[in-house]
Amino acid sequence: MVKIYTKTGDDGTTGLLFGGRVRKDSGGIQINGVVDEAQAVMGLARAEFDPGSELDGLLTGLERDLYVLMAEVATDPSNRSKLKSGKTLVTSAMVDSLEGNIDDLIARIDMPTDFVVPGANRASAALDMARTVVRRAERLVVSFPIEGSEVGRYLNRLSDLLWAMARYAEGDQHLLARPRQRKRTEQPADRRTVDERTAQAEHQQSS
Repeated sequence: MVKIYTKTGDDGTTGLLFGGRVRKDSGGIQINGVVDEAQAVMGLARAEFDPGSELDGLLTGLERDLYVLMAEVATDPSNRSKLKSGKTLVTSAMVDSLEGNIDDLIARIDMPTDFVVPGANRASAALDMARTVVRRAERLVVSFPIEGSEVGRYLNRLSDLLWAMARYAEGDQHLLARPRQRKRTEQPADRRTVDERTAQAEHQQSS
């Protein structure tokens, strides 16, 4: 039977890829904790799509990419030379792939140019939530930068892609934060009582 507990982390440390241990609140582990959270929320979104559908497949690939990203983040700088592109190291090609998916989605429907109120449906709401978690991970990368890494760029584009996916999942109708104002062409209604209007008319006739 496989045991999921090792007890090695009871001292508040965790192991790194290729060896070494760090505190569980160290910068890299904090990044990975938030990425792990984002991956779970993306799974929640994926559960809203039919198996084998386009967005199900896209999300599956993205969730797998995050394992690559977390492997890189969980590597001591002294061992970065051991990382393998696309397997344990985020590459520029992975970032380019995100940009291609973004461009593809936004070309299919009219994307809103204003802020959108989340919650049009369960799928889009989950995608928006995943986007915000990815943004939090990106902010942590700024606080704990990884020299020579594509992790920050990847997270930035991933959040953009999740936004585009959420809008695509909504369809053509988006609830905007600022409702469109209708132009008034009609004359303002005369709110005076009948007696007031009659009195004014009689005054004008007698003058």
